[in-house]
Amino acid sequence: MKARQMAFEAGAAGAAGAASQAATGAGGAAMLGAGAGVAAGLSMLVVMLTKRPRTDKEGLVAIISTMVSSLCGGAIVILHFGLLRWVDPTLPTVDMFVGLIALIGVAFTCGLPGWAVVRWVFNWIVSREGKDIGEVIKDAKDLMP
Repeated sequence: MKARQMAFEAGAAGAAGAASQAATGAGGAAMLGAGAGVAAGLSMLVVMLTKRPRTDKEGLVAIISTMVSSLCGGAIVILHFGLLRWVDPTLPTVDMFVGLIALIGVAFTCGLPGWAVVRWVFNWIVSREGKDIGEVIKDAKDLMP
């Protein structure tokens, strides 16, 4: 009976440890998501303060394109370069926190060019308004080296 009780306690301790580790992973993911949102917001603020939108519509485009480029571009860079290891739950808390701050910086940086790229593309498209699709494709091919 005593051996059975010890086995049960060992199993319970293992389950509690696994649950704790899962909660840490979920908490880490939530922290990373919140951090990415903060980075996207700050990136949008910097972009809009340095280059004011000409119209309200352009302002909305700036907000959307900066947020999407920060979140999606940041995620692509983080996954491509394997940077999630910076927030590995097995790391000491301080190292994990520093890694989280670094990933937020990556997402912030990825958001900065978002609005500019969208604006350049739309300006290029607007300058070709009235042309047929063949002329637009020819113009696009002429841009390629």
